[in-house]
Amino acid sequence: MDDLLLTEVDSEIADMPNEPLDDLNLIRNVQVTTEWNNFRDQLANDMFAEYLLMAESKSKRGSRVYLTWTAEMDSALLAVLVEHHNNGDHAQNGWKPHVYNAAIKHVFEKCSVIITEDNMSSRCKTFDKHYEVISKILSHSGFGWDWDNNKLQIDSEEVWTKYVEANKAAACYKTKVVRNWDAISTIYSKDHANGEGAMTGAEIAEEPAVESNEPSPGLPPKRQRTGEAILCMLGDMKTSFHDAMKSSEPLQLPQVTPPAEILAALDMIPDLARSDKLCSYGKLILSERLFQALMELPMELRKEWLLMLE
Repeated sequence: MDDLLLTEVDSEIADMPNEPLDDLNLIRNVQVTTEWNNFRDQLANDMFAEYLLMAESKSKRGSRVYLTWTAEMDSALLAVLVEHHNNGDHAQNGWKPHVYNAAIKHVFEKCSVIITEDNMSSRCKTFDKHYEVISKILSHSGFGWDWDNNKLQIDSEEVWTKYVEANKAAACYKTKVVRNWDAISTIYSKDHANGEGAMTGAEIAEEPAVESNEPSPGLPPKRQRTGEAILCMLGDMKTSFHDAMKSSEPLQLPQVTPPAEILAALDMIPDLARSDKLCSYGKLILSERLFQALMELPMELRKEWLLMLE
């Protein structure tokens, strides 16, 4: 019975006329647009930002977890920082907000590790310390940088021993491997010159100097600080001024030829017209050197020379 019913239904369906389909709402083709790309990228960035916020909030609620940085993570982080350093994206106390977001995203894409802004700031302090210590060492003779092994190149053990005696904090850098020195020096050289950690002239002058008066043997003499040099110059000027004020001898004023003597010299020049004489007098009375030059000339050349003066 069921088989007969199915056969009848199939026959009725086969006899039904084909009705035209309303395909106005059907998607015929797919075209990628700029608006769609921007929407997709923004959506992905927002989702990733929310994911990072959730991960960071969970880490703050739980016990503190120390992040172990690898060489790949350092390279990924510094690649972003160098790019934004060249774009001038420094803030007063670090980096602009979008730099942190870009660095966090790049480290995750390259290393599959989630870092936070605090992790990044802490690592940047480590880079800053490396630059401060190593750049100071490299400023002395006897030291260089081994680009193949990423560490200091020291001319002799004696040079290192003498340097460490005056700089105890540098002792651990003798064999310390510091990768990406080119990127670190690119970023932090500017910070130490006129940004983070830089000192003004007044701060340098006020900084107490705890140094030995005797230079260390084998090391070049230290260059005098800018603040100290300025103070020395001011001290010398003050001493000279006081000495001049205490002196009982009258100050020697420069000798000036009297106007009457200039007029007499002009009267001696033959065939010098009245207007030329007045013009020459106005010039010679203002310049003692011009009058001396006039008197050194033979009489027959004085008129011609005066007329040549502008």
